[in-house]
Amino acid sequence: MAIITNALLAALQVGFKKTFQTAYDAQVAKTFYMDVCTVVPSSTSSETYGWLKDFPDMREWIGDRVVKDMATEGYSIVNKDYEGTVGVLATKIKDDQLGIYTPMMQHMGQSAANHPDKLTAALIKAGESSLCFDGQNFFDTDHPVFANVDGTGAATTVSNVQAGVNAPWYLLDTTRPLKPFIFQDRETPSFVSKTNPETSDSVFMTNKYMYGVSARRNVGYGFWQCAYQSKDVLNSDNLDLAIQAMMEFKADGGRPLGITPNLLVVPPSLRSAANKTVKVMLGDGGASNPNYEAVDVKVVPWLAA
Repeated sequence: MAIITNALLAALQVGFKKTFQTAYDAQVAKTFYMDVCTVVPSSTSSETYGWLKDFPDMREWIGDRVVKDMATEGYSIVNKDYEGTVGVLATKIKDDQLGIYTPMMQHMGQSAANHPDKLTAALIKAGESSLCFDGQNFFDTDHPVFANVDGTGAATTVSNVQAGVNAPWYLLDTTRPLKPFIFQDRETPSFVSKTNPETSDSVFMTNKYMYGVSARRNVGYGFWQCAYQSKDVLNSDNLDLAIQAMMEFKADGGRPLGITPNLLVVPPSLRSAANKTVKVMLGDGGASNPNYEAVDVKVVPWLAA
């Protein structure tokens, strides 16, 4: 029977933290959020983003420079606190039964690494009913595009959705410095513990030593022009329509944006259809597949219905 001492608790802290960190590091390498999100460090409780309607184009330098001002749309992302906790019974420590907690610490590390993916997937799924910087839902049929470069004049409406009744799939342009989504990181996950019997209420009241992880962050929307949602059947024809629609997106004043979709994001239910659409060289009947390797495919389990 082990005797619980400060030295033993310190050793447990080191061991549990190492187990957590190893699992965390291994899982981070498998995440997808950095493929679709611009990661923005945050230093306050929230960040308010001033958005460029579009990036300034290069022009012949005749006379003075033409300065593009940043249009502040008042779009803010508020950081939220997140945690995960494991309680280790003192009796398990005394009885040398700590092996049962190793998988729990590993799971906590894996869960912390997956957290940005889960937040990002939830953000994508909510795109039909959540506002972006132009005051419209991120996936919408009536994003305003104005006649003049400075955002004035008559507005025409542009859609980044394709109607249907099937599971949604998403076409993204992730080649730009600002990706379709934003991951705002205020405090990265940190392993913490509460094990002092003299100061810990949990030890005194429940005979448990607490180990956990905490983080502070949130997600938000970038440029809607870099994302397209479809609920129509995922096939070559509909992918063609989505690619064409995105490549024809224009900025205020009618200037092409040069959108180049490169990533097809799907839930598990559309994995096979996605692979058939862009990863098979020959289609039905042996005809060449015009969309073979046109875009990459990312299957995201967190997008499951």
